[in-house]
Amino acid sequence: MGQVMFIVWRESVEALLVVGILHAWLANPEHGAKRGLPYLWAGVALGVAAAVALGAALVGFTEALSGNAQDYFQIAMVLIACVLIVQMVFWMKRHGRTLKRDMESSLRKNQDQGTWWGVLVLVALAIAREGSETAIFLYGIGFGQQGSVPPSMWLAVLIGFALALATFWLLQLGGKVFSWRLFFRVTEIMLLLLAAGLLESGLDRLISLELVPTLVDQLWDTSALLDDASPFGSLVATLTGYRAHPAGMNLLVYGVYWLFIWALLKRADGPAKQVKPA
Repeated sequence: MGQVMFIVWRESVEALLVVGILHAWLANPEHGAKRGLPYLWAGVALGVAAAVALGAALVGFTEALSGNAQDYFQIAMVLIACVLIVQMVFWMKRHGRTLKRDMESSLRKNQDQGTWWGVLVLVALAIAREGSETAIFLYGIGFGQQGSVPPSMWLAVLIGFALALATFWLLQLGGKVFSWRLFFRVTEIMLLLLAAGLLESGLDRLISLELVPTLVDQLWDTSALLDDASPFGSLVATLTGYRAHPAGMNLLVYGVYWLFIWALLKRADGPAKQVKPA
């Protein structure tokens, strides 16, 4: 449940941020743009519908598959979720600072043109993107992989969304201790750890199908300290990629993943360091 709550919480806050920026601009009396509000909510509804449709399609497709085909599909979705998480983190690092300015610029352009259909499309695409990522991430950690979703998982979704609403409200209040910058910095780290966990999960399934060699069957055994088969250990394993008795391939892939992330971080921070104040 913890993984589900975290994903829904993080992605919902990001979606609320987009809607909040657009709503604040449209509802501002100085802009005279209240006619765009119905288009905003219509875009939200379309985006949510698209995300729900994708989630239903994933669950339905799982039911239609059987045997190894189902295993291959689920492994592919786990690895796709890992790639999407990394891509999303670095997209936000690159565009997060200009997100509000870019959206408000788009709203001004729609206002000048006298049409608000662009607002509907913008919101629908933004919400569909966040919602689709959420659906894929949840499926990657096992949500709906059995063709059905237990009530406890739906409860975790509701709790995650409620936490997102509370978090968004607190962030809107502002403050130096709990700010948007701190929120994204902390959750970026947590998402990269989650991506590592998904990568290891997909690798474990590839090894179990004998599609990837182990290199070494077991490098060590730390189950006495933290057993990844226990409820808490399983949560840690999913969120970080921890293994109590990893194979050689597990350690190799985990190390390569973090080297790759380090290289991307260095590249992302490079241009910022080269810019000198006038």
